[in-house]
Amino acid sequence: MITFTVNGNKHEFSGDPSTPVLWYLRDELNLTGPKFGCGMAQCGACTIHIDGMAQRSCVLPVSAVQGKKITTIEGLSENGDHPVQKAWVEHKVPQCGFCQCGQIMQAASLLSTNPNPSDEEIVQDMSGNICRCGTYPRIHKAIKSASKTMSGNAGVSYFDPTTVGEEV
Repeated sequence: MITFTVNGNKHEFSGDPSTPVLWYLRDELNLTGPKFGCGMAQCGACTIHIDGMAQRSCVLPVSAVQGKKITTIEGLSENGDHPVQKAWVEHKVPQCGFCQCGQIMQAASLLSTNPNPSDEEIVQDMSGNICRCGTYPRIHKAIKSASKTMSGNAGVSYFDPTTVGEEV
């Protein structure tokens, strides 16, 4: 029996320990935030937090989460008011929306370990999350905005991808 916590609730799994966490979350718990994109941990659509750190759930076997705390987008904030989620709305990040849960989870993980990332650190940390609609400048802006909100300096930051490292 494999036991772990998902969004604050304890769960037990007695199936095939090689089952990807993504399928347990989606098929057994009906949590549809994490998406199946590539199935190879390359696109980031399935990103969740394991003990607070961003992980790709499509290749992570359930056996690897024994005793761990899993957080999905559904558990990031009860009311959708996490600073990253609010910044996503403020900066009109989503277009098609498919990748957004993974993007938000990656950004929240980044800001939990690095509350004031540089432009280069944001680009590096978010590079494993693909947005087919190309909303990268808005994603970057939203992360900078959430960073300022989380650090108590809620000024607006404007990002121009042609001037990485400079505020314009």
